[in-house]
Amino acid sequence: MNRRGRHSLVERAAALGVTDERVLEAMRHVPRVGFVPPAARLIASRDAPIPIGHGQTTSQPSLIAHVIAELELAATDRVLEVGTGLGYQTALLALVASEVYSMDRFVDLVETARGNLAAQGIRNVKLQAGDGTEGWPQYAPFDAIVVSAAFHEVPPPLREQLADGGRLIQPLGGRTDDLVRFRKIDGEMVVDRQLGAARYVPLRGRYGRRDDT
Repeated sequence: MNRRGRHSLVERAAALGVTDERVLEAMRHVPRVGFVPPAARLIASRDAPIPIGHGQTTSQPSLIAHVIAELELAATDRVLEVGTGLGYQTALLALVASEVYSMDRFVDLVETARGNLAAQGIRNVKLQAGDGTEGWPQYAPFDAIVVSAAFHEVPPPLREQLADGGRLIQPLGGRTDDLVRFRKIDGEMVVDRQLGAARYVPLRGRYGRRDDT
């Protein structure tokens, strides 16, 4: 993707209401073409989801930008990402926050993301293949958590691993997926803001949907 393609994605995100300049600047810096399968490189500049294998998709960049902006990240924040994919959202998070810890169920996606991030010189990330519904207790608590898959409730380990005052965004799955921002206040998870409807893959794992459902 050339600079013009990246600029069009930034314009699209801004037109849809993203005003956090740090997020928009991260989009200007990170080429989406470096985070899609080779067969999809010609369409990487489109603001649309792209399949990445295993029935997974990478969300459209404007939605990713919207979610990151709604996390209200400080430059010193530590973020847990559930659903690495090929690393595009991970890269944007890494340019806005201090540290990013990202998990995905699929080993091959994690390894591809690792190479993609290294190719862009992004170092402040740790990746792990595993069950994201269990979080990453070794590095908890996190100032923010973003879950890129839908389930009807927030997995209890993620509730526990969110720092007090922290923000968590997750699509709550039902007939439609409602993107919701939670804030942890005095140890309790409170719905802080409804961010609208969006389509996500199901969240699978010990505290999500099981593989046989």
